[in-house]
Amino acid sequence: MPGSQTCEGGHAQVEASSYDLLNALRTNRAASPATVLDVVPASAETHEPPANYARPHQRAQALRPQLHISGFDPRAAGGRQTLKMELRGMPDTCAPQLTLQLQSDLIPNGASRQQFVRSVSGEWRPVFAEFSSRGKEHGQYQISIELLSQHTGMAARKWVCTFVILVPRLDATLTEIHRIFLSTHKNVRVMADDASIARVSAQGGDSLDIDVTARNAGIAHLDLNAPAGKVDLGFTTIAWDEDLIEIDMPQAAAVHPHTTRSASLVNAAPEAGSQRQIRLFAMEECVIGRFELVDPEADVMLTHYSADGQDTNGLTRRLSGRHAIIRRSGLGFEIEDVSRYGILLDGVWPGKHKPTALRLGMRIEFSASIKGIVTLSVSAIMPHGVILHRVDQGANAECFYLLAPDTHPGYPVKSYPAAPHAAALPLLVHRDGGFWHLDQLTGKETALAPTVSLDKLSRVPRHTRFASDPYPEHWIIRTGAEDMYSTVAANALSTA
Repeated sequence: MPGSQTCEGGHAQVEASSYDLLNALRTNRAASPATVLDVVPASAETHEPPANYARPHQRAQALRPQLHISGFDPRAAGGRQTLKMELRGMPDTCAPQLTLQLQSDLIPNGASRQQFVRSVSGEWRPVFAEFSSRGKEHGQYQISIELLSQHTGMAARKWVCTFVILVPRLDATLTEIHRIFLSTHKNVRVMADDASIARVSAQGGDSLDIDVTARNAGIAHLDLNAPAGKVDLGFTTIAWDEDLIEIDMPQAAAVHPHTTRSASLVNAAPEAGSQRQIRLFAMEECVIGRFELVDPEADVMLTHYSADGQDTNGLTRRLSGRHAIIRRSGLGFEIEDVSRYGILLDGVWPGKHKPTALRLGMRIEFSASIKGIVTLSVSAIMPHGVILHRVDQGANAECFYLLAPDTHPGYPVKSYPAAPHAAALPLLVHRDGGFWHLDQLTGKETALAPTVSLDKLSRVPRHTRFASDPYPEHWIIRTGAEDMYSTVAANALSTA
């Protein structure tokens, strides 16, 4: 406005005539990574930073996914057309192969499906879509795009965009066709009318589209000086960029071949330092307590181990049925004493019903009144769970995975604190109702089930099988909703 020092966009302005502005149009590439036009009169000097008059989608081109569309030739009205589509600015976390779905009345059968494939250098190979406007009524036709990213071990993602193709009249001139396109796609327009002068001096750039018009005795002078790049001058084809908008993709209910919240990996021939049983639990609150054959109160059932082996009686009876609870907290995982006999955390009783955060290497002793019954150590704290190892006579018998149910740590998995013997164990997750093996190198996920072979899975020892129960060494008889662990019944049947 007259007398204002800034425009509505906040850019500094100078007082000059239209003639001065047209004669002093120049480029200052230092103001922005993209090409910027700085309009300053020849007689004026200013130290204000030049304004970026490029469109917002042009300035943010490198920051958002875009579909670059080229090859549209409006002179081929009524004939075969080929659109070249290229991906730009796609995130690195998308799948190495993307599915492109097109829908339009111009496309044969109304739809088309193709694939974007990433090259070795990381760039995307272009995709070509062919159509014909022969017999089509002149006007604008929509082409709807859906870009799907679906890959094993990666979250499904979806981007969409819609653009319009103009099918001109058979007798339309090229000037009329381009006038429609230029009115919406060019980010710099210079017009000289009624004997005025338009002079444009630019050094080229990656995102500079200039529309120069001179009529009614007007004069237009276009000077492009691009020593480091290529200048394409001509109107044989039309090209533009469409923003790809990411939307939520409805997730189909995944089916795990063996849904369970507790299981185990059984090693038939454990090597030195390995555990025979790796017990798996996926629960919001995991109760730790005494081993019981009938009606156990705990999820993780502990027994005392002596030099002679496992003892389900004796000191084991001094453990409470519900001795402690481990749950996920806001900052990680915590343990709470809910027993009669207490627990010791690094030799200190935390107090009953006082949750305490778990730390790597923390020793958990059951119980506080009688030492030496069971001693566990926190050997790993993962984003989605913890690993506990026994540091008593039962060290080679078992260890425990306590995982958050239906929780994935993401890929690649961020490093987490772990002792060496825990870092050597396989990375397991629980989602879709069951347990999965996650390969940290490739990101491949393998559903764990009794029928799945574990021989080729990373960090899984040889002679290991998946069992659908955390304590498969005890025979399970299920009668309705009641689980009864009965070694005696199993022996009686085998004797008979």
